[in-house]
Amino acid sequence: MVDLPNIEPFRQRFNEIESILSDPEIFKNQELSKKYSKEHGKLKEILDIYEKINNCVKEISESRELLNDSEFADAAKEEIENLELEIPKLHQSLLISMLPDDPDAGRNTIVEIRAGTGGDEASLFASDLFRMYSRLAEQKSWSLECLSQSISETGGFKEIVFLIKGEDAWSKLKFESGVHRVQRVPITEASGRIHTSTATVAVLPEARDVEIHIDPNDIEISVCRASGPGGQGVNTTDSAVQILHKPSGLNVYCADERSQLKNKNKAMTVLKARLLDLKQKEEKQKYAQNRKEQVGTGDRSERIRTYNFPQSRLTDHRINFTTHALNEILFGELNELLDALEKEDQKIKLEAIISNND
Repeated sequence: MVDLPNIEPFRQRFNEIESILSDPEIFKNQELSKKYSKEHGKLKEILDIYEKINNCVKEISESRELLNDSEFADAAKEEIENLELEIPKLHQSLLISMLPDDPDAGRNTIVEIRAGTGGDEASLFASDLFRMYSRLAEQKSWSLECLSQSISETGGFKEIVFLIKGEDAWSKLKFESGVHRVQRVPITEASGRIHTSTATVAVLPEARDVEIHIDPNDIEISVCRASGPGGQGVNTTDSAVQILHKPSGLNVYCADERSQLKNKNKAMTVLKARLLDLKQKEEKQKYAQNRKEQVGTGDRSERIRTYNFPQSRLTDHRINFTTHALNEILFGELNELLDALEKEDQKIKLEAIISNND
């Protein structure tokens, strides 16, 4: 039999929410009523599962009383066995339902990809990663908007920053932050030698205005002509925008749009997300202290994942996940990998809950 966690704090909170939602006035504030309704549903799920476990325990006790009755003994024994198998499953579901919600769940998500070690090959790999996430977004019916990009001479990306909108985009992509390493023969390699290159990925929740206030005196906005490869209109108007946030030293450049105003708005969106990221890292000491630690330095020795082309193999080193379906992964077939990362995260959090209850 499993040891059940203390459910009373959840029951008390459930009763509080019931009382709040019984007041019609609360529904005049849609955002607040939605928040309480969501919490009410989560707490009800916890209490329902707890009740199912108690019912199973009660039924086992009743069935044991029938074991001495020759007419019902076999059926009672089978019932006990089934219930004893069901209880651990319900217990696992209970613990998972008790995990705190991710405060950033449901947010728009900003993804930044930068070429790391490896020169032109690193920039081409960065473009491969962008295509991979683009295909995933298409499969998930997420919308994707490019915020800024810097194209290399070989047509890859020195850097690309994009916004993804989708209800589950953050929860699926938040584990992608880190150094991604590629091992393959570059198209420019005449001798057929395998090279190792890297690209860094940072995944940030889009900041809400109420969370991040930027003092106009703290920023320095510069406008200039867009540079680099581009179509008609590039280098003809001062539409590119660069914003320096003086207190943090963060610098954001955006030249994707011909409109200076649109570039400024996009740059501010990226800046707010980066500032929110810094704020969250300061509040949560267990995570990186700043953005640089989130993605590492881009050195070959730092990696969360390796894309090995000669062996058509992908390995995520954090969870020892390996698949030889590399081509499918690069075409956006990431569900198995993302689910495995989510389950490992759940496992770690569940172990923390269990150890705290010991």
